Parts: sequence; structure tokens; C-alpha cells
Amino acid sequence: MWAALAPRLAADATAALGHAEADAFLARVEVALDDVHGPLALLYGGGDEAVVAELFERAVRIALAAAAERPDELRRLDRRREIDPGWFQRPSMQGYVCYVDRFCGTLDALPERLDYLAELGTTYLHLMPLLHPRPGENDGGYAVMDYRSVDPRLGTMTDLEDVAGALHGRGMSLCIDLVLNHTAREHPWAQAWLAGDPAFADFYTAFPDRQMPDAYDATIPEVFPDRAPGSFSWVPEACGGAGGWVWTTFWPYQWDLDYTNPAVPLAMLGEITWLANRGVDVFRMDAVPFMWKRLGTACQNQPEGHSVLQLLHALTRLAAPGVVFKAEAIVSPEDLVPYLGAHERYRPECELAYNNQLMVMLWSSLATGDARLAAQSLGRMQPIPPSTSWVTYVRGHDDIGWAVSDTDAAVVGADGFAHRRFLNDFFSGRFPGSFARGALFQENEATGDARISGSAASLCGIEDALQRGDDDALARAVRRLVLLHSVAYAFGGIPLLYMGDELGLRNDTGYLTDPARAPDNRWMHRPPMDWAAAEHRHDPAALEGQVFGWLRRLGEVRRSLPALHGGAETGVLDVGNPHVLAWRRRHPRTGTFVGLANFSGAAQLVDADTVTGFGTFEPVLAGDGRPEFRADKLLLPGLGFAWFAEP
Repeated sequence: MWAALAPRLAADATAALGHAEADAFLARVEVALDDVHGPLALLYGGGDEAVVAELFERAVRIALAAAAERPDELRRLDRRREIDPGWFQRPSMQGYVCYVDRFCGTLDALPERLDYLAELGTTYLHLMPLLHPRPGENDGGYAVMDYRSVDPRLGTMTDLEDVAGALHGRGMSLCIDLVLNHTAREHPWAQAWLAGDPAFADFYTAFPDRQMPDAYDATIPEVFPDRAPGSFSWVPEACGGAGGWVWTTFWPYQWDLDYTNPAVPLAMLGEITWLANRGVDVFRMDAVPFMWKRLGTACQNQPEGHSVLQLLHALTRLAAPGVVFKAEAIVSPEDLVPYLGAHERYRPECELAYNNQLMVMLWSSLATGDARLAAQSLGRMQPIPPSTSWVTYVRGHDDIGWAVSDTDAAVVGADGFAHRRFLNDFFSGRFPGSFARGALFQENEATGDARISGSAASLCGIEDALQRGDDDALARAVRRLVLLHSVAYAFGGIPLLYMGDELGLRNDTGYLTDPARAPDNRWMHRPPMDWAAAEHRHDPAALEGQVFGWLRRLGEVRRSLPALHGGAETGVLDVGNPHVLAWRRRHPRTGTFVGLANFSGAAQLVDADTVTGFGTFEPVLAGDGRPEFRADKLLLPGLGFAWFAEP
């Protein structure tokens, strides 16, 4: 197949790119042959090599066209990143996540705020969904009706290109959300499908009656059971105007794309490469576990979905080799690691994935003052390929779902269901003595399931302490917030800071005045940026100054520690104390790092030799100054942390 295509493609590539760029493009095709041909044959070939060859050529030519349109400054960035493929794994990589409108209003105002981000050490800016959404209800921007334009309330695509250029000029990268599983029903693809355009046949899935939807729904967990039950919605215009049940995993206005049709991934490839040529460096691939459906399953994490990602990844990097993918897959650890390519044989899919398990275990440990469940859960996670990295975080834009395994809970003597219910009670403030001020999200009274909304500061007790005017409680709440970030910044990968957490911003009830947002209490932890509060960030006596100062210090020290390179291995350590989470980062070239986090409010003793490598590691940062040693024990103050590294 390649032997027949290579001469023609070489001639066309030379004509489009010139000799030097054509050579580089063709070399990338040869390297990616298996990652393109394999998924095409598996998913769409049906044993017919002629079909595979035709799809292969179509796909590669889409990539070639995008490569020819790639701006020179982005090609130079590609070259640097091909030389240093682990560019996103450097300890200097540190992320910040925000909604444009909540952070600065519009895209054209964002470059003026880059000095603020630079103070925090930001090198990776994730702008929450900003592509053109459907009018009205749009799932917070995730119901996209046009991938090639920006939400007009935020600006224009030219404004986004200017933001990308400003970021690149400061050594920062741009990440945006790309919704892969579905489009808005108003998207031109969906409208053409409804109209019977043969070019868009089978882009979506519809059934004329409930037989198949009921069969699928029997095993598919509901995402939004209270407001959007089931996975199908009746659309009168579907099925040639006779009406049909369209696949809608999330909301009725979000129609799932049918990736069994090879035209769908090729169309999506066109959108990805077009956006990459606008300056996007990282694509957060939204809802990827749902991309492939199989009767009798949860229709998540199917093997074919991984093959689709492998295909899109390989083809995108033909056109834009400096671009990386980040998987938005909030699933069990067993299902999560494969999105980083960790199968029986490594298959490149995404370079980055959210370490949701770490985030959940941090909050669980904070509520209980006990790190045993965290150590058990994190300790049995499968290693990830060394060419990939986790994205670590304390809080995100979404609700917190308690991904606590019944198996892990049982190992430490707990009941998984009871513990998940306890966490909901604790962080919603219903548990006696709780310091948290969150709210239940999507509570299912029949099953007892729920998730939690709330800002990191409010969940840590800052809101409660301020309301009660309790200075001692406020100091403890700040320590909790810093403690959580001390783990996220050093556990491994790219730490992400959610907007406002660096200032200790609390829950915002202003969303209740907006009819479009009022039904969704997740907006309580998506407050507008308080720039007046930010003016106090350099005042060590102010709440904002204390939090900002600590987070900036965590970033500064992190950047000085080569052992925190993203390619290093993370292992959980036993330091002889159930209240303390201890972990080690070991890199064959950059040395060893050990981190400690005491989730108890009381001081704890841990095994000193384990922490210090029998005296060979030095403390580099701690919440309370240089740690105190007592014979063969190290004393860690309550809600304290310490970092050690090889000198």
C-alpha cells in the first residue's frame, strides 16, 4: 500500500511544502504507518485492503493539506518539539485553567493578564470551552455548533490566534477543549444529516422505535439522571422525517457522532488540524470514553474508541507534530491508563490524562485525616508510558465524583458505598463537625449516589472560618488548601491550578440570578475572577497573599527539581504512619524526590530513613520550616508537608 502511494505523495508533498518540509512530512508518515494503517484496517477495513488503502490516502492527504497551510512560526515550534518530544514533561510546565469570560471578559483582554499568570509560573493555559456553542442551554459550552469559530460573546477566531501568539511569545502553551463525542444539534453536520445529505449519512445514530434504545439503556449508566434520563432523545425530523430516537448520551441537544462511519474521524481530523494551525498546542479531548458503542456494555472505554484516538493522534501529528492530546476520561484507574497508550503493546493515543484518582484521594484523605485509602488506591495504579504524563489537580471546573473502589476500600477495612456517602455528607456540610461548605450535585435519592460542587477554598473550610470570624480555623483551612496543592504540584506530571484557587476564592451564589445557570450548582465553584482581591496577593497578612505566596513558592521550588520531570516514575512509600501520604519520584537521569503530606490535624512521626534515603536526601521545601528529627523519626506538623530531594 505505502509503496504504491509513496511516489505520488512525495511529488505532491514537495509541490505543497518544498523539499525540506516534504522530507520531514514523509518521514513522519513512515514513522506513523502502523498507527494509521492499523486502526483503519481494524475499524473500517472489513478485510478489504483496497478499502483501507483508499481511506489511508484520504486521511494522509487531509494531513498534508493542513501541513501546507501551517504558519511558519508554528512550523518552527514543531521543529523544536520534535527535537525535544518531552517538552511538556519539564518541571517548568505548570498549568492554569479558566473561563475567558470569568477571567477577563473577552479574548482580546487576555494578553494584558499574562503578567499575572507569569507571577504564578504559568507555562500552560487551558481556556475552558470557547468554541461557538448553540444558543441557549449548551452544557457550559460543550454543545458546539461550529468548531471553526469562537463564541461571539468572547471574541473572534482572530482574537484566539492573537492570544496563542502572545502565549508563545512568553514560552506558554495554549490548551482548548475539543468535544469529540458529540456536536450540538445545530451543527452543520447534524443539519445536513437531518436533511438527508448523502455526504453526511450515518454521521449520527437514530432508531425508529424504542426496541434498540431500550436494549442499550439497560446497561448504560445515566450521566444526568434527574434532568436527562436515558441515552436517547426523540427527534421528529429524524429517520427521513418520520421521527426517531437519536443517540444523546448527555443532553437532548448534544447528538453523539457515529464513529463506525470512517467519514466521521476524517471530518474531525479536519477540524483538529484547522484549529492546530490557529496556534492551539494541546487539545483536551472531551468525553472520549463514550466515542464507541457496544450493545450489552456501559458503552464506555471500548477498545475501538482507543483505536479512533490512536488514529486521530497519528494523523494530527503528521500535520502538526508539536501538538499533544489530553484525555478527558474520568473513569476508573484500570480504564484510565490505556488512554495514555498503556495496552499490552504501547499504542500512542494521548500524551496527557487527568489523574482523577489522585484528586479524589486528596479530598478523601482530608475528610478522614487518614491516608491509607489514598496509599492503597494510588499504589496499585498501573505505571504509565514514560513518554506520557499525568495532569494533576486539586479542583477543576466540574463536580467531584467519588471514584472510590469497593476493592480498595475493603483492603483498608472500609465499605465503599458507606465511604462515598460519608464524603458527600462531609463536603456538603451535613456531617457533624464538617468544615466544608459544598453542595450535592445530581443527587439520586433512589441509589444514594451524588457528587459534590464547591470551590477548593470553601471545601477546605475557608468560607466557614470567615463566616464565623475564627482566625484559628482560617489558618487551618489555609493549611489544608496548601497541603492539597503540595501534593498536586509534586506527585508527577503537569500541575493545574484552577482560576481563583490561588487567591482562596470562595463559593459564588451569583449564578442563581442567571436563569441559564441557576439549575446547575457547579457554577458556584466557577466564580468571576476577583481582581480587587488579587490586588492583595503580595500582602502576607491578607488571605489572598498567604495563599498566593504559598502557591507561587510551590511552583518556584518545583521548577528547580529535575526529579519532577514528567517522565519519572511515582511510587507510594510506607513511612509507618496511616495519617501521612508519602511518595517517591525516581528518574534515571535526574535523581530522586520524596514528598510527605500529613492529613491529620496533629503532628505525626514518620520513618526518617525511608524519607531521607538514609540521609542522602535534603529537605527543599516544607510548610513549617526545616523538619525536626527525633532519633530515627521525622516530625511532620499537623496539616504539614515536606519535600526532599537528592542534592
